[in-house]
Amino acid sequence: MFGVVPKVLWEKKYPADGRNRIRLGLNSILIRTDAGRILVETGAGLKLGSRLRHNYAVEQDVGLLGSLQRLGFSREDIDIVINTHLHFDHCGGNTLRDDKGQLVPTFPRARYIIQKGEWEWAENPHEREKESYLADNFKPLAEYGVVDLVDGDAGVFPGVEVMLAPGHTASHQCVKVMSGGRTLVYLGDLVPTSAHIGLAYGMSYDLYPLENLETKRKLYERAVAEDWILAFVHDPVHYFGRIGKANQKYEFRALD
Repeated sequence: MFGVVPKVLWEKKYPADGRNRIRLGLNSILIRTDAGRILVETGAGLKLGSRLRHNYAVEQDVGLLGSLQRLGFSREDIDIVINTHLHFDHCGGNTLRDDKGQLVPTFPRARYIIQKGEWEWAENPHEREKESYLADNFKPLAEYGVVDLVDGDAGVFPGVEVMLAPGHTASHQCVKVMSGGRTLVYLGDLVPTSAHIGLAYGMSYDLYPLENLETKRKLYERAVAEDWILAFVHDPVHYFGRIGKANQKYEFRALD
């Protein structure tokens, strides 16, 4: 999760267990607008095989659907689903098996917004990340005709946009939400946790680490200047925060 950063440094922020695993979150966000409801990321889903579930020590006491139910929403209440990219821990909940065992879209009324380049890469992934792209999580969506492929920055609903943010994958995207004069940006795996704010703190999973660093730098400058709130997909404690800059270094600042 921390690439070339030595364990003696990152372990101060994220202590590891005996198998070198750290606790991470699978944080989705629900955006409510006058035009409809948008769900960003669907987590690991319910279809993980026993090997992956064991290796990653996946815990789903409530899960995505249970969390939505606690808020008073059902699967039919979601109008748009956005995936930052198609690695299994970000889109596993896109589909589920129905009573007949058939794969169907989890959110039957929703359109799924995905970058065109990401979709094409997921269909023919490189050997290096082949296990991260599980076809059951996204190919059934095309069969049901519910995929909207976008190419670069694009509007979703008024006040909600996707922003191309390459580095983790070539076509990774972030989600920008503007309301009441304020801006929130969901970072996806560009900056997976608050501990990854430092420019050098990238993951070994990043296919293009140098590009990822430069994408972070450009986004940070805007985030500082415009006082953005940032949302983290994998942080188990800090779901939201801000970026500060001191002595030419970027730093995480927790929300009050």
